[in-house]
Amino acid sequence: MRIRYGLIVSFGLLAASFAGDIRAQNQIELFDAHMHYNQEPNPFYSLEQILEIFKRNGVTGILATSRPNKGTHQLVDAKAPGLTVVPFIRPYRIRSDMQSWFNDPTIYDLVKEEYARGYYRGVGEFHIYGKSAHGETAKKIVDFAVERNLYLHAHCDEEALLILFGHNPKAKIIWAHTGFSTPPQRVAQLMDEHPGALWGELSYRSGITQGGGTISPEWKALFAKYSDRFLLGSDTWINERWFAYDGIMKEYRGWLAQLPADQATRIANGNAKRLFAKSE
Repeated sequence: MRIRYGLIVSFGLLAASFAGDIRAQNQIELFDAHMHYNQEPNPFYSLEQILEIFKRNGVTGILATSRPNKGTHQLVDAKAPGLTVVPFIRPYRIRSDMQSWFNDPTIYDLVKEEYARGYYRGVGEFHIYGKSAHGETAKKIVDFAVERNLYLHAHCDEEALLILFGHNPKAKIIWAHTGFSTPPQRVAQLMDEHPGALWGELSYRSGITQGGGTISPEWKALFAKYSDRFLLGSDTWINERWFAYDGIMKEYRGWLAQLPADQATRIANGNAKRLFAKSE
């Protein structure tokens, strides 16, 4: 009986420990490394409502961008308690700039003017595909970012990604959506080829989970090896994404809870904190 009782007690302690670990991961703070507070022509939610959305979801940091950059200025100026704002320059004034920014010299002027505000940590999110990445303005912005130790947040396919690195091998790129559907095996190869230079952001990324919200074996292996290379994001590019924000963060917490606590913490907030920590 003593042996059986001891086993029951041990199992109970183990179960309690596991349950506590799950609760801790469900309460883990999140860093939203892909959000937009777009202002074209006016935001649907007020700044106060946006800040409340972050607060109730345990979001303690954001990579802030907007179109135009006015929304980012507002988030920086708000100095909201408990919220770290990491501003990136969006190379767009209006939506149509998405199609032409990489060859538009006035966009380079925009980036320089915004950078003069003195608080930006990167450029993006910008959209670019295939050989468009050879554009003259795109190359100038890559070099501009490298010279000032800025990150590039690129929504791109693999061809464009490699061209951006080709412009300057010292570029630091956060790959929006981690290529959407690039096979995990290829993502791993690219991580190996660009150590300390490539990070994957996971909004809209297909294949991470399978039936029932379980992490796929391929992604579980990828996170096991590269948990220090991934970031989370909401990608609030349209109002519907703001409406769905609570669900997006809940889904992240669902699969983060399936990872070892150290991996989950890195992906949830640790990597962003490390990347964007300000040197003294």
